[in-house]
Amino acid sequence: MAKIGAFTFVLHAHIPYCRRAGRWPHGEEWLHEAIAETYLPLLDALYELYEQGIPIRLTLSLTPVLADQLADPLVQEHFIEYAMDRRGRAERDVARFEAEGNAHLRELARFYVEFYDRRLRHFTGRYGKDLMGAFRRLQDAGVLELVTSAATHGYLPLLSRDSSIRGQLRVGAQTYRRFFGRDPFSIWLPECAYRPAYLQPDGTMRPGLEVFLAREGFRLFFAETHAVEGGRPVGKAAGEAIGPYGQIVRHYVIPFETVEQARGTTYRPYYVARTDVLGGEHSGVAVVARNNRTGMQVWSADWGYPGDFDYREFHKKDGRSGLQYWRVTGKVDLGEKDYYHPEWAAYKVEQHARHFVDLVHDLLREFHRTTGQVGLIASNYDAELFGHWWFEGVDWIQAVLRRLAESDEVWLTTAREYVEAYPPREVLVLPESSWGLGGGHWTWDNPETHWMWEPIHEAEARMEQLAARHPEADAATRKVLNQAARELLLLQASDWPFLVTTGQARAYAIERFTAHLERFEALCRSIEAGRPDEDLAEECWELDRVFPDLDYRWWGQEV
Repeated sequence: MAKIGAFTFVLHAHIPYCRRAGRWPHGEEWLHEAIAETYLPLLDALYELYEQGIPIRLTLSLTPVLADQLADPLVQEHFIEYAMDRRGRAERDVARFEAEGNAHLRELARFYVEFYDRRLRHFTGRYGKDLMGAFRRLQDAGVLELVTSAATHGYLPLLSRDSSIRGQLRVGAQTYRRFFGRDPFSIWLPECAYRPAYLQPDGTMRPGLEVFLAREGFRLFFAETHAVEGGRPVGKAAGEAIGPYGQIVRHYVIPFETVEQARGTTYRPYYVARTDVLGGEHSGVAVVARNNRTGMQVWSADWGYPGDFDYREFHKKDGRSGLQYWRVTGKVDLGEKDYYHPEWAAYKVEQHARHFVDLVHDLLREFHRTTGQVGLIASNYDAELFGHWWFEGVDWIQAVLRRLAESDEVWLTTAREYVEAYPPREVLVLPESSWGLGGGHWTWDNPETHWMWEPIHEAEARMEQLAARHPEADAATRKVLNQAARELLLLQASDWPFLVTTGQARAYAIERFTAHLERFEALCRSIEAGRPDEDLAEECWELDRVFPDLDYRWWGQEV
């Protein structure tokens, strides 16, 4: 039977730079938790299906800053310490619950002993501590399309200098080549944030992000639903926000191969129009938008799968060990939560996988019936949602992939495979957009975070000036300027304003932001004084050991 539609999960994996930057509750343990609960289980699930000969496909974005952390020997050793500590806590809980005569909690504690024991065995044995190599082998085998992102997840629409956008993107591409031995095809724009061209105060036109992507060789990126469909933000981007970002976002579709007007749909890719020129010229860069209907089966706080009463409760933790022994139970206080039953949760995983696969079939059948086209559902999520926030989420992904691989109607694919098989036939003018609250930039630029952007913009201009002033620097100056560029990239991470806005780790985010700014400024002062401080650069490198192949000249005049 001919396929009537296509499906891909698009998972975006990102943790801000937290190597040697504190431990629980904020710091490197963010990364350890993600390795234990998301990245290792995901690798296990994908390898299990692949080794069984099941033809699965999945699209996975790994940010450059995450990739360098996963490959760092110190992070790897710290993860082993973390997993051993968690296993030890579970073992002590086994003895404690045995002494209390609580058989159910004793068995749950044993469940966690095996959970962390398996993580340790696979991390050190099966994958040899090399998670990046494990992901690469799956891409080489055709299971994954690995996607890059901007270097430190910088919020590109709000960066003031073209050199900063270029630096974020070029580091992203170079890091991808270093780890995967090939050029990237697709990129995940941080926060799905896009900006078209605009007229600057001096009368010149500043290009849209599509121009920067094309210059760096990218062929595809992902957008939030409303950026393509038009109308108000939906799903993840929906919500009340202060500022002008809750208005209806209008879009325009320019016929490419056809002459009739077409309304944007998330079921098809589009070429992104160059917004700095007239006439409908396209950039050569395609966009695929998130399918909201499938997305909300996971994202929705009201009816998404993770809220099922039998899944593990994330927020309630044991007072001694910190382990989680309760299930969601219902909309009740934490003190009223019932004990977790893994076998109940496993049953719900299969139920929800079946429901999701049926939904995918229904949506693609309807699109094919009304258009005659082989549409794509791109179901986009933060990777860490699965396994970390939704403990059973990776098992659910595996069950969905297994079922879709057996489908006679749905082509389980990757974003690149689909776009190459069914290239865009129309050109779309995208509006300014993101998947943040209200669909615009408010989450990252609001009364709580606006103060952060002036020092970022000043640092951008300073880096550009120093790079232009030293086009062929001596060894000492090069070392300091390269480290200054790293500190600038880390300063620009979208995580710092995001954490301030949400209040999740406000003080920590401000501390990290300020530290990178101070390091950047000290490095620049030494260059400006004619005494490049190599010792300071080395000290900063030991703290901020990322992007070893970065070149400060990328922030200079573009050739």
